[in-house]
Amino acid sequence: MSMRKLLITGEDGFVGTNIRAMEQEIRADFGWELLSAPAAYDLRDQAALDVLINATRPDGVIHLAGISFVPDSFNDPEATLQINLIGTLHLFQALKKCAFKGPLLFVSSGDVYGRLDAGDLPVEESHLPRPSNPYAVSKLAAEALCCQWAQTEGFKVIVARPFNHIGPGQREDFVLASMARQIVRIRRGLQAPFMQVGYIDVTRDFLDVRDIISAYLHLLDKGLSGETYNVCSGEERRIRDLILTLQRLAGVEVELQQDVARLRPIDQRRVVGSKRKLVEATGWKQNHSLDETLKTVLEDWERKES
Repeated sequence: MSMRKLLITGEDGFVGTNIRAMEQEIRADFGWELLSAPAAYDLRDQAALDVLINATRPDGVIHLAGISFVPDSFNDPEATLQINLIGTLHLFQALKKCAFKGPLLFVSSGDVYGRLDAGDLPVEESHLPRPSNPYAVSKLAAEALCCQWAQTEGFKVIVARPFNHIGPGQREDFVLASMARQIVRIRRGLQAPFMQVGYIDVTRDFLDVRDIISAYLHLLDKGLSGETYNVCSGEERRIRDLILTLQRLAGVEVELQQDVARLRPIDQRRVVGSKRKLVEATGWKQNHSLDETLKTVLEDWERKES
């Protein structure tokens, strides 16, 4: 059987680089060969995307590219909408010009649900989204675009709503990556034994980036067009507890200090998703424990700080 060609937009980002690191596993387990973009491109540039798709002619696409950091979206909401929404339209139009027939997975976000009450948890895909930041607005708008193209253009478009990612290579703007870096620096004597934190007595649903990638590949093959799937662990974790776990794994004790610069304008107190629909549709399962994942994050920062 010939290998199918898979294009990853945003392949130089956190998830994209981890997909590239799993290239052999993806070939062996899923039958996809990863394509490489022949040149840099901007999602806002239709001509550049036309060139990309014409040069690669993919059999499948995982659309990761876009603005993904919530504070960045508050700083420039217009660019966020242009890249995450209009950029997705440009990708669809480029694929249509090349008569694309394969599956496309649009990576949205669990952030589209917005404010959640305790009675909403674990949140399912049927819950009405109430986005509370420009990033979530852009993702929800792009989801609607995916739904329209699945209905009117005959595209096989599946929407994934991942919750919190964690793994090596993540920007230190994200909470656990930041905490891991600070702990490594404290252990090495490069930083005083104090850690700057934001809101940490909140809960989130964390999943190893490798498990998230596995879920994406399962959805690409088995997800239904026009459908939306949570990608999550289904476990509620308090950030303070995860910081204490990082300290235990690193063998250090530190004092936590709240940094007002790390506090978001709107913050959800509790988050946990339901993975039932994903598991029932694809048979996906989580393969990495959170302790194992936190160890890989610490090891990654050890390499970077050495």
